[in-house]
Amino acid sequence: MGCARWLALGGLLALAGLLQARLLLPQQAGFGECDRFFYAGTPPAGLGTEAHVRICQRFAGSERFATLYSPGHRIPVFSAFRAARPASRSAEQRGLLEPQIDDPDSNLEEVIDEADAVTSVNNLGSKQALNADYLDSGYEIGQLYPVPLNNDLQTPTFPLTNSVPMTQSFRERWHMSLNSLMDRALIPHCNDGKDLYTLTGAVPSEHKVKDKVTIPEFVWLAACCAVPGGGWAMGFIKNTQDSNVIEDVMVRDLEKLLPHKPQLFQDNCGETEQDTEKMKKILEVVNQVQDEERSLKSQEIMSPLASTQSQRSALLPPEAPPEGGGSFLGKVLGFLATPFIKLFQLIYYLVAAILRNIVRLLWFVTKQVINTVESCLYRLGKAAVSYLVAIGQELVSIPWKVLKVVGKVIRAFLRILCCLLKAVCRVLSVPLRVLVDVATFPVYTVGAIPLVCKDIAVGLGGTLSLLFDTAFGTMGGLFQIVFSVFKRIGYKVTLDNSGEL
Repeated sequence: MGCARWLALGGLLALAGLLQARLLLPQQAGFGECDRFFYAGTPPAGLGTEAHVRICQRFAGSERFATLYSPGHRIPVFSAFRAARPASRSAEQRGLLEPQIDDPDSNLEEVIDEADAVTSVNNLGSKQALNADYLDSGYEIGQLYPVPLNNDLQTPTFPLTNSVPMTQSFRERWHMSLNSLMDRALIPHCNDGKDLYTLTGAVPSEHKVKDKVTIPEFVWLAACCAVPGGGWAMGFIKNTQDSNVIEDVMVRDLEKLLPHKPQLFQDNCGETEQDTEKMKKILEVVNQVQDEERSLKSQEIMSPLASTQSQRSALLPPEAPPEGGGSFLGKVLGFLATPFIKLFQLIYYLVAAILRNIVRLLWFVTKQVINTVESCLYRLGKAAVSYLVAIGQELVSIPWKVLKVVGKVIRAFLRILCCLLKAVCRVLSVPLRVLVDVATFPVYTVGAIPLVCKDIAVGLGGTLSLLFDTAFGTMGGLFQIVFSVFKRIGYKVTLDNSGEL
């Protein structure tokens, strides 16, 4: 029986070794099976370094979300989700550890409880935060995005690799804002969340909890709706060091605030096809959420004052009741003074509210002016840089163009020289006898002219003598014919000695 148990255990360990690890190796691209949590299957470009760890968060045999974790800061750089609704703020949270961060040789492929990790994980806590790091520190374990790994909404399970140090009030406001934004703004305007991709991250500060876990300077959320022809993209940030409400920013502006100026979504989430009308509706809901957060903050500020006043009144000793005359006079004075006191209180609250809103308005206007000036300066600087780069390129290209022209001139000169050499070679390749004949041709031609003229004259003289001989022969023949005719008809023609007829 014992041997069978050992064989079964060995088989399970061998099978676990063959399974794909949740932590991706440096030579592996992307986030493996968790690439589906990113828009177009492409993780953000420019945020990851060799020191970061890529995690495909799995639980109960399925992928839940992807996380880029920083072992140096012991907080996540970002996490990616698909159409996930945050858990209830009142739910009791249970944090789990990622065994392969501290122990790369571990065969455990899913997050486990810290109590179980003590005996099964080597070097526990050397590269990731533990629950004990938050004890008596004034900070709580705050999820960047409270998406549980399990489906139990009463006791949700969260990985500590998706957590950063947060104060209680900040965590409550951050999670309240996330719930309101997702339920009322983002999911309803993106096909009920079916095409919604979300990224949440934290930018580290210089402060740490117990010199181990880095406190974030601010946390951020980026959402991309990939509905064809009706998509949009929007970002949100919240500073951890002040009491400002959550701020809405464009994704491009959010990328400028992050380290290394990354690109969160490929092709900026289809920027050319985004629906501006939906973005306006989302911003209206965002303004409502911001107003709710401001009112909650004012209530939190007023509630300690009220509790302090009640405690002071409880600690004061009871005053001795005045005598009858004084009591009646005090009641009358109190009755008459009460409306004035209430009026002064109302005026005080109105003035305080007006001043507070004026300060907020001035701050908003100042921030808008600063953003506008910054945008103008950025565009001006970008245009100036582009102009200088273009001029520099042209200046750099001038020597190259000159060299090209000189090269063409040299090549043309060499071609002319080659043609001349070919002509000389062809001239030299003609036989010497032909050259002598060509050179003596004029001499022979001039010397032959008299002979030709003589031959022409001889020919003309022979022709003339031939014509005269022909004419005289013809006439002699005719005379012979005439004499013969006369002789036949009886006339006798005689010639005397003188030669007359």
